[in-house]
Amino acid sequence: MQTKTRTLTDKIWLVLKGLAMGAANKVPGVSGGVVAFVAGFYEEFITSLQKFNGKALRLLLNGRFKSFWAYINGKFLGLLILGMLISYFSVSLLLDIALQHYPLLVWSAFFGMIIGSIYYIGKDFENWSRQMVLFTILGVIGGVSISLLEPAQENDHLLFVFFCGIIGVSGMTLPGLSGSFILILFGNYVLLLVDSVNALYTTLLDIITLDFSFTDDPDQMRLLKVLLVFAAGSLTGLVTLSHFLGYLLKKFKNNTNAVILGFIAGSLGVVWPWKKEIYKIVDGEILLDINGNPILDNYNRFLPSEITLENTLAIFFIGIGILLVVALGKYGDKTRVHG
Repeated sequence: MQTKTRTLTDKIWLVLKGLAMGAANKVPGVSGGVVAFVAGFYEEFITSLQKFNGKALRLLLNGRFKSFWAYINGKFLGLLILGMLISYFSVSLLLDIALQHYPLLVWSAFFGMIIGSIYYIGKDFENWSRQMVLFTILGVIGGVSISLLEPAQENDHLLFVFFCGIIGVSGMTLPGLSGSFILILFGNYVLLLVDSVNALYTTLLDIITLDFSFTDDPDQMRLLKVLLVFAAGSLTGLVTLSHFLGYLLKKFKNNTNAVILGFIAGSLGVVWPWKKEIYKIVDGEILLDINGNPILDNYNRFLPSEITLENTLAIFFIGIGILLVVALGKYGDKTRVHG
């Protein structure tokens, strides 16, 4: 793959796309891969990840760092990852606050964004074969089935954490499959995306202030070890899943896109705006995380029964979500034409 020459504007947009992917990956039911798909850089993202292979390893071991960086499309991946990292400690935190105070409006916006994604991806399907319809239905069934599964209990065994990393990163590579929601089903969402991240943040602050007493804190060291193993699993998942998806997109592009469309449609149930949280309860008491926040178990979904200001605003935010994705899709189309 030939590395593109990117202007400063392109670079800023890539960082912003990384921000959007990172934020989407943090929200249960939303997939960062949808952002990549709609914004027009999904195939470049997958192809770039595929470059992490034997040739890349040989270039790295031989000290040919410049060739290695060019071969893996490093500028593209680096800017995206930079955006994701910034998002992890900024936009994601703002989303957590927004979900805590305005859950209906946030879920409405994401619901609209997924509807917009379905429209955007489906509009390019000109000739629907029976096979494509079948694959779309299978995708919908898969997405709905995942949303109906009962969450498991938290498990910090490092082998399982590594597996969570492989599966949890799926939201970046497979549009419609929410990695964070999968982690909820595995029982490890709070452990891996809340507790471990908070432990890393606290550790970085300790290091900056030259306080190394955290090395004597077994809980903090355990969480750091868990985060390291989770990151290793995520990296492994990114590379392996990208090779698999790259092969499918190359050999069976229409059917693969049909499954992706189905997955995205199936995920609508997860982000349905009108729902009440069901929290984990142990011995009659709601379980809290290290910040004192209740730990989510699942949702009880319902249909709105009356017209209120809040419900009207929710519908408005669904429309905003749809418009955002359509606008993002048009920008992605221009990028593909001129890129």
